[in-house]
Amino acid sequence: MEAGVNFRRGDYSPLVLAYLGDSFFETLAREYLVGDGNCKPSELNDRAREIVTAHSQSAMVERLLPILTEDELAIYKSGRNSKSAHRSKSASALEYRRATGLECLYGYFWLTAQHVRARELFLRCVQQL
Repeated sequence: MEAGVNFRRGDYSPLVLAYLGDSFFETLAREYLVGDGNCKPSELNDRAREIVTAHSQSAMVERLLPILTEDELAIYKSGRNSKSAHRSKSASALEYRRATGLECLYGYFWLTAQHVRARELFLRCVQQL
């Protein structure tokens, strides 16, 4: 593991991890899209929305589950099973919960400085969209 904060699961609620992970995941999406070359910001925003929606993130989870470590799976499940007052207008409840689990996992990756692992998993999924 790369150097990061001394992470203990009980220190952060899964929804706080998801809050942070949402930002990290979107940053990875933007970095990926900019890497394709220069284009209009409006095009970048449209393409980013295709990646960061709950529907897309839920589909990514299906590809990731078989390759997650035991610890990563536990973090994902804690986010997926969290009770949130927020609901998505464009995704089913199941898709929204899966996306929350994925964002929770990415919050964990950020706090533990596992950026290489986060990018590896992100690229594996986004290239299949």
